[in-house]
Amino acid sequence: MSSKRKPNLIRRFFGALGPGLITGAADDDPSGIATYSITGAQFGTSLIWTSLLTWPLMAAVQQMCARIGMTTGYGLARALRRKFPTPVVAAAALALLAANIINIGADFSGMADAMEMLTGLTSHLWVIVFGVAIGGATVWLPYGKIAGVLKWLALFLFAYIFTAIVVEPDWLAVLKDTIIPTLPRGRDAWATLVAILGTTISPYLFFWQSSQEVEEEKFLGRHQTIERIGASPSELMTRRLDIGVGTFFSNIVMFFIIVTTAFTLHTHGVTHIETTRQAAEALRPLAGPGCFLLFTAGVIGTGLLAIPTLSGSAAYALAETFGWKQGLDEKLEKARAFYAVVLLSTAIGIGFDFADINPVRALYWSAVLNGLIAPFLLVGILVVARDPYIMYNQCSSRTSQIIVGITTAAMFVAGVAMFVV
Repeated sequence: MSSKRKPNLIRRFFGALGPGLITGAADDDPSGIATYSITGAQFGTSLIWTSLLTWPLMAAVQQMCARIGMTTGYGLARALRRKFPTPVVAAAALALLAANIINIGADFSGMADAMEMLTGLTSHLWVIVFGVAIGGATVWLPYGKIAGVLKWLALFLFAYIFTAIVVEPDWLAVLKDTIIPTLPRGRDAWATLVAILGTTISPYLFFWQSSQEVEEEKFLGRHQTIERIGASPSELMTRRLDIGVGTFFSNIVMFFIIVTTAFTLHTHGVTHIETTRQAAEALRPLAGPGCFLLFTAGVIGTGLLAIPTLSGSAAYALAETFGWKQGLDEKLEKARAFYAVVLLSTAIGIGFDFADINPVRALYWSAVLNGLIAPFLLVGILVVARDPYIMYNQCSSRTSQIIVGITTAAMFVAGVAMFVV
């Protein structure tokens, strides 16, 4: 009996992983990697406590967004449109698109730089290869296959855990800085805190999470909105587990990236990272070729996971705002405007590599931009999640509302402090 029960439990656990795991893993995109690398290089482990703090905050936000998608039967932008004027929601969707395009372009540049280091072929070639492959797969593959591939790409996150183990840091010092918070000192430190919050609690993940809940329902055959209204307690519990696991790995990877760069780059005086090449190549003499390869492979793998999420989330937001036909299972000819956003944002992202824009700084400042936009969106999400009419009497719990409220306040305070400190 026990031998049969164990694999069933394991199968059920991995079967529960889906949109939450993908969303959590996508959070550690090259933008996140750059932000955490800059944090570790510039400030050592003094801000590593944020990796502990952001886990429950991120989990609560993503759970609230998932609940909106699961109970209403449609995505976040459409839910916001039921509570706020369309021009306000459209402005938010366009701001999301702008931030995502910057992020996509910087992610492409970071990935292409990594491939140039590994192969010796120019990054301009690789950015075109990545762009065509990702754009084509997003348009032509059905949702089920895309979701399956993205789940497997999440394994690249383990590269950063292994990298930190290779470095052999002072774990007692790490533990001290993790459990005893140190407030940022100076504008640069506050800007870094905003970037950390912006890359862990990112606006594009709000839209992606809720829209993927709708896609999961469609995948199960519930194509009409009325068939998707409401969620059972077991469905909500399954998604809570899924999101808990995804956000845990997202934050644990953040922790290990800061550890790696703090005890290699920061310790040896490399406090200002200007390119992904510099970040990775600096690790080679300090931590060995194995660490270099793991770090570089992680940039490529997480980029492959994140870029479809970035382009897709903006397409979902705009489609729901303006009433376009949408969905990764729709044919190109039936959802032209939706896929046009996906392909246009991908194409502009490819162009970034030819514009001589510093990828790491672009990645970092896109995270800062996300950190400034996110609290305004969180206010809207809270308003929707509390509305029994929109949520069909399945409002988010009081505990979730309090945690998301704290998250919103913290992001507002960090954003203001960045400008006034």
